[in-house]
Amino acid sequence: MDVRGALAVVTGASSGIGAATALRLHEAGARLVLHGRDPGRLAALAGRTGGATLTADFADPAAVPAAAEEITRRFGEVDILVNNAGIGWAGPFAEMTAADVRRIVEVNLLTPVELTRALLPSLRARPRSSVMFVTSIAGRTGVAGEAVYSGVKAGVDAFAESLRFELADSAVHVGVVVPGVVDTAFFTRRGRPYQRSSPRPVPADRVALAVLRSLREGRAEAYVPGWLRLPVAVRGLMPSLYRTLATRFGGS
Repeated sequence: MDVRGALAVVTGASSGIGAATALRLHEAGARLVLHGRDPGRLAALAGRTGGATLTADFADPAAVPAAAEEITRRFGEVDILVNNAGIGWAGPFAEMTAADVRRIVEVNLLTPVELTRALLPSLRARPRSSVMFVTSIAGRTGVAGEAVYSGVKAGVDAFAESLRFELADSAVHVGVVVPGVVDTAFFTRRGRPYQRSSPRPVPADRVALAVLRSLREGRAEAYVPGWLRLPVAVRGLMPSLYRTLATRFGGS
């Protein structure tokens, strides 16, 4: 897909992977709709990219349909949707409140599903279009201390794969980028900073480049870094060995 001149909606663009992706898309010639919760950060990013801003907290169930309606009303047909917005929570599952669970599910799973559903008619009307999902290695392997987050990211993976099958005869590309540990404020905001010595966090721009390559080349999925395919393969081929190793060395 040629992204030059395409209208790209990027959720979670206030910082981290979303901001880096918006910058890469801008450099590639895309027009941008920047979603986030921080109006100041969005305004600064819009100043660098010329993008339009859309401030909304997707933990509010009413915010997603309202955002989709505003996007359609203000900008018409969408060429690219990057479902990146997400929040984390780290700690024992038994310590989560019902509100914690609902917020994780609402933002990380229901938001990309509902926003994709709402914008799909617009995407299907374009000669070429794409829906991208930024998921997580946690959804492919499971992570101790992130049971709900891992579960909803696995749900996004399954949704994206199923949607890809449904749209196989259409001009809509469905892609998934699976990052590992990324050097952003995500870990601080989830309530527990990243403290492991390995693997080392990768820059957010590395994930953004994977999103851009997936768009241009029509890739179904990409891991960042690429070696993350290995634990996923071990889990699929030798699940007992994987669980033994993950129990011994795993954690958030």
